[in-house]
Amino acid sequence: MIPRYSRPEMTAIWEPQTRFRIWFEIEAHATDALAEIGVVPKDAAAKIWAMAKDATFDVDRIDEIERVTKHDVIAFLTHLAEIVGPEARFVHQGMTSSDVLDTCLSVQLVRAADLLIADVDRVLAALKTRAFEHKLTPTIGRSHGIHAEPVTFGLKLAEAFAEFSRARARLVFARQEIATCAISGAVGTFANIDPRVEDYVAEKMGLAVEPVSTQVIPRDRHAMFFAVLGVVASSVERLAVEIRHLQRTEVLEAEEYFSPGQKGSSAMPHKRNPVLTENLTGLARMVRSYAMPAMENVALWHERDISHSSVERMIGPDATVTLDFALNRLAGVVEKLVIYPERMSLNMDRLGGLVHSQRILLALTQKGVSREDAYRLVQRNAMKVWDSYQKSGTATVDFLTELLGDPEVRAALSEAEIREKFDLGYHLKHVDTIFRRVFGDA
Repeated sequence: MIPRYSRPEMTAIWEPQTRFRIWFEIEAHATDALAEIGVVPKDAAAKIWAMAKDATFDVDRIDEIERVTKHDVIAFLTHLAEIVGPEARFVHQGMTSSDVLDTCLSVQLVRAADLLIADVDRVLAALKTRAFEHKLTPTIGRSHGIHAEPVTFGLKLAEAFAEFSRARARLVFARQEIATCAISGAVGTFANIDPRVEDYVAEKMGLAVEPVSTQVIPRDRHAMFFAVLGVVASSVERLAVEIRHLQRTEVLEAEEYFSPGQKGSSAMPHKRNPVLTENLTGLARMVRSYAMPAMENVALWHERDISHSSVERMIGPDATVTLDFALNRLAGVVEKLVIYPERMSLNMDRLGGLVHSQRILLALTQKGVSREDAYRLVQRNAMKVWDSYQKSGTATVDFLTELLGDPEVRAALSEAEIREKFDLGYHLKHVDTIFRRVFGDA
């Protein structure tokens, strides 16, 4: 987590002051519950809130204590006692450090998920707006990087919208999966604390109770959470890579907005590089990389070891902050994306009509020509166009003309039947259907 790729609202979730505030709330709510069942005096529980509810915890002081205790929760509790006074002895009754740490991490990840869901909503809004803007803007579809058949640019964006809709649903599920609380004591048996305390704290912190915990909340929940972040990051990268390809000089069907005063290269003043989407590709790699250590955290020893702790202290902030930044950057790229319909049309025409080859193939088979012979007839004419394209960068041989001049093709298809197969609108006739599937009746 570095400032360059951070946004303040997400970063604030992981600030020490925020963490200590959550720790205090967990401890104070637990003390309230203990007071309700008669384990600690009610006036002591009230005093704890009164003394520390609005306190600013001294991070430097806690760090100073931890240098001696070598234990962060004990350091915090020691500092809390300095604030609260004698009543602090009733804090942390029957609890273990992981009750505080794990429940706090759940709260932080829930808050992070809420921000990420809002980020995806911004991406979805941008994609929807631009998709309808270019719903019928024809462009060439590519498979293996090679011209295939016509699509529309709006369909490309509708596809991304559908993918990010799935991303949103996964984040909602991941949020639910991670939103559990464990206040169950040293090995999860509630030996020294009543289960009602866990119920109370969970409700106050907006969490569900963990059905069965050890000393910790089971880490399969966390593995799922970070795996989902990795999948969302992959969706970010997929759209970013598409934009990068479309911005290549030889294609240039779309490009990132290039602002006044922006520079593309320290050496070459002419450059307009896709730096934002390249950056997103790199950030996606980072977010994905955090999924593996989260999965490796699942297999802890017996009721718990501490091998997961160092991992989570790093990947919790890093993964959520990085993905938050990436999603917002992607939304901005889509919102300002410069699109060139004329270049799309020009590129589509560069192969001299080859994009209609399948229609000719099907027409021949429907006229009684075997598929093998039909394929041979279409391909031999198509290769003439390919050869001319390779030499000049734009086809100088026209596919339609070659077909009309081929006696074997003409034996099966009339001129009118051949020409009819070169209708661009044929490829776009179901765009409305696809849009309704993606966007409903919007």
